[in-house]
Amino acid sequence: MFENLSERLERSFKILKGEGKITEINVAETLKDIRKALLDADVSYRVAKDFCDKVKVEAMGQNVLTAVKPQQMMVKIVHDKLAEFMGSESTDINVKGNPGVVLVAGLNGSGKTTFSGKLALNIKSKKGMKVLLAACDTFRPAAIDQLKVLGEQIGVTVYSEPDAKDPVAVAKNALAAAKSEGYSVVIVDTAGRLAVDQELMDEISAMKDATKPTETLFVVDAMTGQDAVETAKAFNDRLDFDGVVLTKMDGDTRGGAALSIKAVTGKPIKFISSGEKMEALDVFHPARIADRILGMGDVVSLVEKAQEQFDEKEARELKKKLAKDQFGLMDFYNQIQQIKKMGNIKDLAGMIPGMGKALKDVDIDNSAFKGVEAIILSMTPYERDHPEVINGSRKKRIADGSGTSITDVNRLLKQFEGTRKMMKTAMSASFAQKLRGFKR
Repeated sequence: MFENLSERLERSFKILKGEGKITEINVAETLKDIRKALLDADVSYRVAKDFCDKVKVEAMGQNVLTAVKPQQMMVKIVHDKLAEFMGSESTDINVKGNPGVVLVAGLNGSGKTTFSGKLALNIKSKKGMKVLLAACDTFRPAAIDQLKVLGEQIGVTVYSEPDAKDPVAVAKNALAAAKSEGYSVVIVDTAGRLAVDQELMDEISAMKDATKPTETLFVVDAMTGQDAVETAKAFNDRLDFDGVVLTKMDGDTRGGAALSIKAVTGKPIKFISSGEKMEALDVFHPARIADRILGMGDVVSLVEKAQEQFDEKEARELKKKLAKDQFGLMDFYNQIQQIKKMGNIKDLAGMIPGMGKALKDVDIDNSAFKGVEAIILSMTPYERDHPEVINGSRKKRIADGSGTSITDVNRLLKQFEGTRKMMKTAMSASFAQKLRGFKR
């Protein structure tokens, strides 16, 4: 995500490297390069020009401190303007009501139904609310079945009328069922079309009038670039939605949609979605996205993802095992599962400052753990708890059982021992620090 734009902007800032001060000439040269970078990222010409004009006004009005180099000042100005153009602050959705109603609209293929499932899980797990999914896409035959499958995966009830032809009637019946059965939120998955047409607009407008949603979200495929922005504008002119959801952010997206939608529609991006996993839904934080675009990473989001998977009781047990030198390979396996739940490994690594560029051409995904997992699961419970007993013959049996080699088994055992020592050292250092603080 944003890799090409990040590289282009980095090259643009190098124009100011070595310059003693910001001048109209070097700013103009830098902004010319930045404008090209934005256009290449599929940002509309009007938005790119407006962005550069505002950066120029800001840059020429700056009294650069002696301690701050012009290049650094320009990076800060561009960062702040990027965040401003994308909405400045994250915006929550309104699910208050009896019940709260979220109307989800978009074209076919945008990821609307998958997003509905992800949002249901997000509201259920993070807000602790009882959610009902309403299958109101009567246009696409497989949509109802798809939503039912997703509902089963996440443990959320789906209201559907498979033979119904009137989506408005289905939506009304879903709301009535939600009220009688005590649901806090209803997420209405609506029909789409291959392109914006009058029939679609009339149908969605009728759905909005009938359900009176507390939140209307428009879902767009980020990979379609400026087409996504134009589609969003057309929908907003008719529906006046509350926010945008960008899907397929893990695909070959250049970032233009994320940078243009707020400026064109005036409506904030509220969520970004990547991948098929139901947990792969993130609140859109403009400043954090600006950090990523400028290669600064996104440590805050990384910590938040880790905290979502953090189990305090499990952590205490792990600490006890490390103290007693009882940390085994099954504990190591469980830690891998926790990391995998956080999302795509390459995306996570990209949140660490400087890592995004370093990993640009490196192919990393969660399947990289498969060999390690197979090796551990091919061991006996005793071997997992006491890896020191794994001799040559045991290694051969484990390698054969996991479809790997003895070299792979040796590598894992070495990595495991290194991890165990590192974790124990970190725990000891933490204890020593607390002890020093107590003595003071």
